[in-house]
Amino acid sequence: MRHVIALDVGGTGMKAALVGAGGELLHRARRATGRERGPDAVVDGILDFAAELRAYGVEQLGAPALAAGVAVPGIVDEEHGVAAYAANLGWRDVPLRALLTDRLGGAPVALGHDVRTGGLAEGRIGAGQGTDRYLFVALGTGIAGAIGIAGRVEAGAHGFAGEIGHVVVRPGGTPCPCGQRGCLERYASAAAVSEAWAAVTGNPEADAADCARAVDADDPKAREVWQHAVDTLADGLITALTLLDPRTLIIGGGLAEAGETLFTPLREAVRSRITFQKSPTIVPAALGDTAGCLGAGLLAWDLLDKTDGTEATS
Repeated sequence: MRHVIALDVGGTGMKAALVGAGGELLHRARRATGRERGPDAVVDGILDFAAELRAYGVEQLGAPALAAGVAVPGIVDEEHGVAAYAANLGWRDVPLRALLTDRLGGAPVALGHDVRTGGLAEGRIGAGQGTDRYLFVALGTGIAGAIGIAGRVEAGAHGFAGEIGHVVVRPGGTPCPCGQRGCLERYASAAAVSEAWAAVTGNPEADAADCARAVDADDPKAREVWQHAVDTLADGLITALTLLDPRTLIIGGGLAEAGETLFTPLREAVRSRITFQKSPTIVPAALGDTAGCLGAGLLAWDLLDKTDGTEATS
């Protein structure tokens, strides 16, 4: 059976699948990155995992994978197939595409940024399916985004497009590791809400999920922390709407797991800030933590389509 390898590399773990031409998941697997052993061990783990997936395809599906798609965090040079930098994994300038192609017997490999790859899947087969213009925003430890245009995701001239988390929304505000002050992710990410709620409660273990539950219980202090994050997020999203004019905003990541506790006030906050802009549809992401892996599969099939000029068929 015709299939590709899809691999999503995170800070602590890797998710993988063998994906059929129709998007069906033929096999799924997970593995730790082993980052505590250093960046070389992480790269070796990725190569070994990919080789195991190829061997499984040969044994169970009767043929090796036709291609592979890999989503990785950090700065990614997709054109040259280089994982340029990832703070969580400790690597710099890893020629991952070439290494994987060699390990996979010459199969073509597509390399993508994890959030943009997840955004690609959300746009094509998830919450944005059928939408011509969308912005995917992931509210996790930081805030990242993906700009979707007609079935593809725009990487930008240097691979930095969609980094909405580093839009300055509070000039001169909280320092950000990126070197600026007042970046959106310092106020509206899941990590920022966790930090704020922990400070209010005096409990260092308190997190954003705890804050959301307290909001649902009508705790006034929680509502204040939550609304501050929502208002700041809306300020950042209005900047994005003004620049990009998306038809749909897809919100994912850990903070979005709060459901309508987030989406009801967020929709109102965005609506109240709109002047001449057209109001987008604001929806939760649909694919959860499988988005990156599914998107990696799409990258692999896209690569084959470009190579042979035909639509892949099963």
